[in-house]
Amino acid sequence: MNIGVLRERVGSERRVALTPPVVRQLVEHGNTVWVEAGSGEGALIRDDKYIRAGAHLAYSPGEVIHRCEVLTKVSIPMPEELAMVPPGTTLMAFYHMAVASRRLVERLCERSITAIGYEIIQTPDGRLPVLAAVSEIAGQMTLPLAMHLLRSSSGGRGILVGGSPGVPPAQVVILGAGVVGTWAARSAAAAGARVTVLDIDTDKLRRLMEHLPQVTTGLADPDTVAAMVVSADVLIGGVLLAGRKTPHVVTRQMVESMKPGSVIIDVAIDQGGCVETSRPMTLEEPTFVHHGVVHYCVANLTADMSRSCSMALSQALLPHLVRLSESGVEHALRTSPELASGTYTYGGSCVRCSLADVIGVPCRPLAELLPAPAGEGG
Repeated sequence: MNIGVLRERVGSERRVALTPPVVRQLVEHGNTVWVEAGSGEGALIRDDKYIRAGAHLAYSPGEVIHRCEVLTKVSIPMPEELAMVPPGTTLMAFYHMAVASRRLVERLCERSITAIGYEIIQTPDGRLPVLAAVSEIAGQMTLPLAMHLLRSSSGGRGILVGGSPGVPPAQVVILGAGVVGTWAARSAAAAGARVTVLDIDTDKLRRLMEHLPQVTTGLADPDTVAAMVVSADVLIGGVLLAGRKTPHVVTRQMVESMKPGSVIIDVAIDQGGCVETSRPMTLEEPTFVHHGVVHYCVANLTADMSRSCSMALSQALLPHLVRLSESGVEHALRTSPELASGTYTYGGSCVRCSLADVIGVPCRPLAELLPAPAGEGG
């Protein structure tokens, strides 16, 4: 199979979908990999590294697109890229359709593109293996961000996260005990902060306490959330509903009850944000202040750890790309629950009915559209 890597063209996006070690493994599995020149520059990966790994360089996105059956990107594909993609091509990326436009879904259907979203590739037991690889990094990034934003020169409260002799540490409140929340709690607790994690799932809280007994946990009912938000020096939003827009767990009124100079880091912003006052920002302009509270709401925040994130993402994608290449796209979608769950569009139709209902487009189940296996049918 021909597998392609497209260079990211959004200004702040420095990640790359596949790294040379993973390219080498794909080539060893009998695939041909085409990499658009300069794809790895943002992650400090030179083109010659890809060549040594066995990849072929292409010098335009069109060359990659027209040579490959499966295309990989990090960020949402741009209209000019979609216009070049032939019908039947598989295009993998972080689509975050929960907050994307209806027009994007329509374009994908019009082009008969098989769109697989990294964020909804899901195992039968509910894990999101590709998203989790990136979320682990995002969770770890929250602590150094909080330490920087709490500085007086950043508009923060001018306090140390871990405190010092005779000086109390910061109160860090984390919403969500999933991957982001667990790694954020681990980092904050290790730095000496007072950490409270809230979630509606007691099993997640129980697992977190087993690994981090120094962390306080609580159920995320509205009254508890409101009380903890008032006390927070740092509020980290790690709420996730797979494939769905994140609800506003923290209301505007709650935010306006916070202490001046407090910090909100809404990691859920790429799915809409779990704080009502959040709005998407960029790495070039990452923060804004509402009612004295510093908000950090960068949708692609792990692009600032471009090399580490590219490595984690690439490794997480490898088994799915191997499956696609070994059995073909249709057979892989038929036999792999993970890839089937990660598919937004196929054969000119939206196949994720929860998305179709929200944006108002027709939906057809994927199983109805996939060709019957050889030897079956009429």
